[in-house]
Amino acid sequence: MPDSFEPAAEILLHGILERAFPAASVEVGRRDRPLWRRSFGALTYEPDAPQTTDDTIFDLASLTKAIATTTLVMRAVDDGALALESRLHQVLPEWRGADREAVTVRDLLAHSSGLPAYLPFFRDHTGRVEFEPAICQTPLEYPPRTQSIYSDLGFILLGFILEDAGSGGTRTIGRFDPAGTFASQFRRLAAYITAEPLAFNPPRQWRERTAPTEVDQWRGRLLTGEVHDENAWALGGAAGHAGLFGTAAAVGAFARAVLYTIAGQDVLARSATFREFVRRTDVPNSSRALGWDTMLPTSSCGSRMSATAIGHTGFTGTSLWIDWERDLYVVLLTNRVHPSREPNRLKAIRPAFHDAVVEEFGRG
Repeated sequence: MPDSFEPAAEILLHGILERAFPAASVEVGRRDRPLWRRSFGALTYEPDAPQTTDDTIFDLASLTKAIATTTLVMRAVDDGALALESRLHQVLPEWRGADREAVTVRDLLAHSSGLPAYLPFFRDHTGRVEFEPAICQTPLEYPPRTQSIYSDLGFILLGFILEDAGSGGTRTIGRFDPAGTFASQFRRLAAYITAEPLAFNPPRQWRERTAPTEVDQWRGRLLTGEVHDENAWALGGAAGHAGLFGTAAAVGAFARAVLYTIAGQDVLARSATFREFVRRTDVPNSSRALGWDTMLPTSSCGSRMSATAIGHTGFTGTSLWIDWERDLYVVLLTNRVHPSREPNRLKAIRPAFHDAVVEEFGRG
């Protein structure tokens, strides 16, 4: 089995030279162990910037959706605290209207609820008390389940639903989180998965080894250890769509837990539940599973992974792809939005990198 993956490494080194990102950290592995872990570049483009190391922490952005929110929903389903077919108006009283009456929790996970992809609620709203009615009353862009539009808004609502499911009373995730808040639910799960840094609202002592993201015009500062996504920031840093920080090793530990769960061990959730979530939905022209994306030859995972591979990307320059038929996972973390989100040079690098990894892995 290869332990160097040099062709893949060369692609990332070239990406640094092209200023696609200043910092990158990767981990490739199998269910039983990591095979390759390496870090590239420096935390910023400044001449005296600290070098990226295996301990460098990244803003994981939308990997939050797969790692935290989707996993917590699975566990809530297993505990009987939540049902995929629950209609949103049953769990979110502000969700009202004939055009959205039939929308379910499953539809949010499949990005097929009709909600738009994104709206800048942070400009006028703060906290759940303002975000929840604003999202619930947002006009739908298309009839539910007729298509899939990737939506941060739907996953923000899932975070709220999880908070209620774990808040006590008749619906609790008792074996797993008696406290109930979304961040505390995930904190306990993360401690079960790994001792590596993986958390919302990271402590100040992590900042020296955290890769900065963007110089944010709205907040008027360079963001380091502070969530990049503005809506997540307005929600206090812990939201269903974004907010997680972690190392490549932490994401790799989660990926190994996924592989064990799919293989039949009830690690993250019941294996049967996990397998249901990672099947592609029947939404027309959609590659989405429930909370995960699936492999397309044109996607960020390249063209060589198995058709059943699952993955997710993050806006800050992160991704996780898991080819469970091959017993392979690939973590790629960068801060490609530093110092600015434009241009996005990482888009062409991601598939080439994954193709190189899969080709080298196949030689083992």
